[in-house]
Amino acid sequence: MGVLLVLLILGLVVLASLRKLEVKDEGINIAEVFQMVDAAVNELLLMGAGIFSLITLEHRRKRGRVIRAVNKLRCLAHIVDAHQLQKDPDLVNPSATATPHSPKRDLSPFELGRYLDYCSELLSLISKQAFLYVQSYDDPAANEAVYDLENLANGISTKIWQKIMILRFHP
Repeated sequence: MGVLLVLLILGLVVLASLRKLEVKDEGINIAEVFQMVDAAVNELLLMGAGIFSLITLEHRRKRGRVIRAVNKLRCLAHIVDAHQLQKDPDLVNPSATATPHSPKRDLSPFELGRYLDYCSELLSLISKQAFLYVQSYDDPAANEAVYDLENLANGISTKIWQKIMILRFHP
């Protein structure tokens, strides 16, 4: 369908150009031939650029939507990271002393473990959601954005699991 549209546009341009062509009785000299060829090449280049822009418009818009959505998911991953930062498993120990500026820690070891586990699961879901955006869309820039988000989520999840392991094996 796209090829047919391109051929139709090219045909219309050629017809319009031929209708405007004025041939004199004495014929056409070489300078006029070069001017016509130059004008035709310029028109073809401009039309080619316009057609290329129209053909890639949908692809560029879809890439923009995917990258914006992945960036929103990246923000969610950072929010999860920010919320779990103050959940220090060492401070669950009753003998741990808090400073006057320490945040209030009222979670039991079990509750803290569950909270950290939920944070890890949420990061996994965020990563899977990002993959769904590019599952059937093969674009290098969008795939790179999803790959970066997956690395971010895995890094944060690794830190969370270190806290969980400390909590589980804390005396």
